[in-house]
Amino acid sequence: MQSIAQPCGVRVLASSRATSSKNNSRRCDAVNVKMDKFAPKAFSFSSSARESSSIRGSNTLKRDILKRERLSRRALKTKATGARASALSEFKEKFPAAETAFYFAAWYFLNVQFNIINKTIYNYFPFPWFVSCVHLGVGLLIMTFFWTTRLVKFEKPSPTFLKALTLPAFLHAFGHCLSNVSFATVAVSFTHTVKTLEPVFSALGVYLVSGTVYPLPVYLSLIPVIGGVALASATELSFTWLGFLTAMSSNVAFAARAIFSKKLMSEMSPLNLYNYVTIVALLFCIPFALLFEGSTVAAGISSAIALKGQKDFVMSLLSVGFYYHMYNQVAYQALGKVEPVTHAVGNVGKRIFVISFSILAFGNKISTQTAVGSAIAIAGASAYGIIKAKYAEKKTA
Repeated sequence: MQSIAQPCGVRVLASSRATSSKNNSRRCDAVNVKMDKFAPKAFSFSSSARESSSIRGSNTLKRDILKRERLSRRALKTKATGARASALSEFKEKFPAAETAFYFAAWYFLNVQFNIINKTIYNYFPFPWFVSCVHLGVGLLIMTFFWTTRLVKFEKPSPTFLKALTLPAFLHAFGHCLSNVSFATVAVSFTHTVKTLEPVFSALGVYLVSGTVYPLPVYLSLIPVIGGVALASATELSFTWLGFLTAMSSNVAFAARAIFSKKLMSEMSPLNLYNYVTIVALLFCIPFALLFEGSTVAAGISSAIALKGQKDFVMSLLSVGFYYHMYNQVAYQALGKVEPVTHAVGNVGKRIFVISFSILAFGNKISTQTAVGSAIAIAGASAYGIIKAKYAEKKTA
């Protein structure tokens, strides 16, 4: 058989095509290998996305469930609080005397606690100006808590109100600091006996400021007060002129405060008025404390901490400030629940409690004459409060 010879160009073209075909095959294999490598990653990425989406959905569901639970608990709590408030309101309506008794009991208890803790502090830390600032400072913290929690409705004062508040607040600061100087200097019982003279200065101040004249029985009731204080002071074992004069000066300051703050009570509730008086009074007390005790109070604090320990000393200051603010606040609330006559009698009863418990707590020795003089002064103050309140009721009737 004769072989057919192929041209050279044809052979070259065929060879080229064969080579190209092989190269294309290799490229396809390489691409397939690459696709095989990326295929698991693509599948893994898709699977992770689905898992992430599932987790996010699960978290959202959990948050929704927790939110509904919180709202449910809040609703139940609000309902329970409303039920308790309703029950308390019903109890107050059925037993108004019980509410009044509670206020008076709290007033007496807080006042006795304040006087005992206050005097205990002065026995080892005799810095009454500094402690007076602490009383008012703790009160500032308490009123801030009451305002932020809306236990006491906040009332914004006007610039005119704050201007008119300046004098009563100064008198409050001055009277409060001087009272504490007296507490630190003499027996608590004696200071409270002297402070029964406050109605004398009140009656005189009302006449000088507004020209008000009370009926004769009101003025006659002040005679036993003056005589009783004089009798008690003559034989008081702890008597010092500093303690006596500071207590008397505090009477003047508090009587004047009552006169000048009376007009402000028509512009604001008594509780908020007392709160603002406390704030401004603190600003007045701080310079006095720095003036009289600024150079020695640091050493006094160090000595008190060394004697009592830092924790006990700080807790004593906080507790005495708490009792001071709360007994004043409860006194205002008690005044709003009873007639002036009842409040006047209650105020005298408070002094009897404080004098009696302070004598028992500190073991103060008093002479028979001092005891009799204190009793006469308290009886006179009680008579003054009752007669004056009845006169006021007749005048407004």
